[in-house]
Formats: sequence, structure tokens, C-alpha cells
Amino acid sequence: MRRGTRKVYRIVVRSELSETYAVAFEGMEMEARDGDTVLTGRMIDQPQLYGVLERINGLGLELLSVQALPDNTNPGPRENREPEDPEL
Repeated sequence: MRRGTRKVYRIVVRSELSETYAVAFEGMEMEARDGDTVLTGRMIDQPQLYGVLERINGLGLELLSVQALPDNTNPGPRENREPEDPEL
């Protein structure tokens, strides 16, 4: 990945994290799913991605997967999404 590509990533960690962890992953959507937690968000570059992965490690969480999503994927948090067209 080149610097500044702003890809959306889905990161899965073992166990359902409480909302107190949301501060550690500010700017990412955090969703509990089937006993795990799915973090989804746009990374501006690889150093930002590595920072999130280091934070996961530092918190003692088990990393299950990291996936770069297709370029047309919108990130999870509302503040990072483009405005949606209102329904008619």
C-alpha cells in the first residue's frame, strides 16, 4: 500500500469489547459479532494501520484478522461517511 491511499480496513479481535474500548479506537466503527469485535475504519496510510495494530497488541487483545476492503467501501463511523441521499 502506498502512503496516503486512505483504504478502509476491517480488523477482527477475539471477544466482545465493551464501549470503554471505543476511546482506544476512536474514528472506527466497533461492532460485537458472534463473540468477537469487528473494527472498521479508513486508514490514511500504513503507519496509521500499524498504530492500530500496536494498540490492539498493547491492550492484550487477540488479533484474528485484518482485511483491506474494496476501494468503494465507506467506513463505518457516521462522521467519516459521505452524506447519503435522502429517500424519496
